[in-house]
Amino acid sequence: MSVEGKNRVITTRKLLEMKQNGEKISMLTAYDYTSARIIDKAGIDIILVGDSAANVMAGHETTLPITLDQMIYHAQSVVRAVKNPLVVVDMPFGTYQGNSREAVSSAIRIMKESEADALKVEGGSEVMESVRRILSTGIPLMGHLGLTPQSIHKFGTYNVRAKEEAEADKLMEDALALQEAGCFALVLEKIPAVLGARVAAALTIPVIGIGAGNGVDGQVLVLHDMLGLNNEFSPRFLRRYHNLHDEILGAVQNYINDVKNRDFPNEREQY
Repeated sequence: MSVEGKNRVITTRKLLEMKQNGEKISMLTAYDYTSARIIDKAGIDIILVGDSAANVMAGHETTLPITLDQMIYHAQSVVRAVKNPLVVVDMPFGTYQGNSREAVSSAIRIMKESEADALKVEGGSEVMESVRRILSTGIPLMGHLGLTPQSIHKFGTYNVRAKEEAEADKLMEDALALQEAGCFALVLEKIPAVLGARVAAALTIPVIGIGAGNGVDGQVLVLHDMLGLNNEFSPRFLRRYHNLHDEILGAVQNYINDVKNRDFPNEREQY
């Protein structure tokens, strides 16, 4: 089913128009029905069903352990909840690197079983064969360059990427190659702001940043981080819009006290 066929308010075409009109694009992660419903109502443009679910939902140290079946499950939950935003799903580690035939098979499975609108993959020239084969099936694809968490063991660090000229040049080459291949958008993670602005200016497709400065076409954050559910992660690029960790902690402690003190349930809360 095409994106337009779902009557989404936000489509890949709409995102391109937003860039052309200078309208910034808002993007957040979601992994479950309830959260997705809320941020849909708020008016978000894109929901990313991120492989960061491995971290914030399952407690893994990296994004690598999450499986294709698990990503499909999270994507199904989100798609059932939303009407307006474009739903993009991360292809998990091991489903597209090194084997383009497996990449196509994995991509088709996600699209058929979740009914999502698009997929996202990490990397440039290293995964270009898979990118082209997935795009050849008609599946919309978003790229992801800069800090690519699925390659954490290769880099050995979560530090800022592309600070050196050679790496910055390769990132620009990869960005242009992904656009030429047919990707509808690109995420840039944790790179110098000057480079982020340069890439966004050079590309005709939308460029969405996370720690890539304000010169790109939009921003994405992990929902659990920006709501303050996860208070152990504090990179420079993160703005916390709430402190739900402490609010939930306090609410649960109040509930425990009320149960222990026989105050809950009271007479009005019984049948």
